[in-house]
Amino acid sequence: MDDLRQAGRSAADLVADHLTAVPGGPVWRPVPDADRSWLSHQPLPATGRPLENLLHDIRDHVLPYPMGNGHPRFFGWVNSPPSPAGVLVAPLAAALNPSCAGGDHAGVLLERTAVRWLAELVGYPHPPGAGLLTSGASMATIVALATARQRAGHREGWDVRESGLYPHRPLAMYLSAEAHSCLRKAAELLGLGSRHLRTVPVDGAFRMDTDALRRLIAADLDAGVRPFFVTASAGTVNTGAVDPLADIAEVAREHDLWFHVDGAYGALGILDKEADPGYAGLGLADSLALDPHKWLGVPVDCGCVLFRDPAGPRDTFSLVPPYLRDDDADELGWFSEYGPEQTRSFRALRVWATIAHLGRDGIAQLVRRTTGLARTLAAMVEASGDFDLLAPVVTSITAFRHRPAAMDPGEVEALNQALPIAVQRRGRAFLTGTRLSGTAALRACILHPATTEDDLAVLLDEIRAAAKELTA
Repeated sequence: MDDLRQAGRSAADLVADHLTAVPGGPVWRPVPDADRSWLSHQPLPATGRPLENLLHDIRDHVLPYPMGNGHPRFFGWVNSPPSPAGVLVAPLAAALNPSCAGGDHAGVLLERTAVRWLAELVGYPHPPGAGLLTSGASMATIVALATARQRAGHREGWDVRESGLYPHRPLAMYLSAEAHSCLRKAAELLGLGSRHLRTVPVDGAFRMDTDALRRLIAADLDAGVRPFFVTASAGTVNTGAVDPLADIAEVAREHDLWFHVDGAYGALGILDKEADPGYAGLGLADSLALDPHKWLGVPVDCGCVLFRDPAGPRDTFSLVPPYLRDDDADELGWFSEYGPEQTRSFRALRVWATIAHLGRDGIAQLVRRTTGLARTLAAMVEASGDFDLLAPVVTSITAFRHRPAAMDPGEVEALNQALPIAVQRRGRAFLTGTRLSGTAALRACILHPATTEDDLAVLLDEIRAAAKELTA
């Protein structure tokens, strides 16, 4: 234990030194061949080494090559910096190393609080037991969709767990053209098939077109296909758009569809009063996915799925073999009865610490600050003569493109496809690209609490500089 104590102190210093140095260094840098070889091709060691030596290797070969999301000028994908509280408690969770499948211990009890706090933050109803932490929104979506599939089977007079999906009529699910890819993966994994996945067009603000949704449902009913599931986005990853949740909830009620909301990234946007009206209807969802490891900054990995009724997921997943029987368990049973995972990590400590450290007011301030910066970036884009804003700013994502003077549309398209990697390699800012309405686009997602307006100016300048290099 003396070695662990000494190495632990060294590790704490290493963490603090790294996080302190991040803002002054490059956002991202390529990994040189020598370090790439060390990272990827180490032989299995025959004998062990002291803990301190491992820290030296991490300092020299791992920490210099981060993804970049700890830097204030990282605007790529939807990846936040780690919350200080989450970093602090991560070793303590590892020291306990429980399985949070169930039982009577701190990890399970704290997860009840962490899940309830997340529901309260976004204003979602939370009956006891109606939610659990997951690895991320991808797993949360699988849990929600499997629960919806089980309910649909019951409504049709059969049990999916017993008979599977055959030989019953197909089940159709509906999602917008801007929906996250994890929904299709979940549909394919659960045997629903992408053939019966309906893509609903979006309007000019990239929100689901509910009239088109109604038409697709009517067509399936006429064809003998059973509509059963519709998902809406509370903050898409492309533009941050929030679908018309209340309208979609009404369609779901009319046709007895399971209504799921993907709030993995954007659900916390409800804390920004300027965006709040757009979230009306979120509380009507049968299930909600959200990721504490996104806007909240809980260290990866940590997602969450919430339900209006805990009976649904328990009916879908509960299986208690004799060796896991717990006669002392309360009426809620074990977390493993509500999802597919039996061994579950102690994610709740990172969630609890992050929320407890910031408080609701601190989280709301973070959301307001980052959404405000996204609107500022949009104003900078619109005031420039060489950038175009491509979508309204609703959350903390700004979608735009670079359009230098005297460049034809084909050249603009090719340039914007090439720009993200070119900007990344310059090292002073990091953003990623996407496609909107079939056109190459740049998108900046702002999640870092230390990002400033000066950082936004650097981003635009770096895009211009990278464009000049590409067209020289």
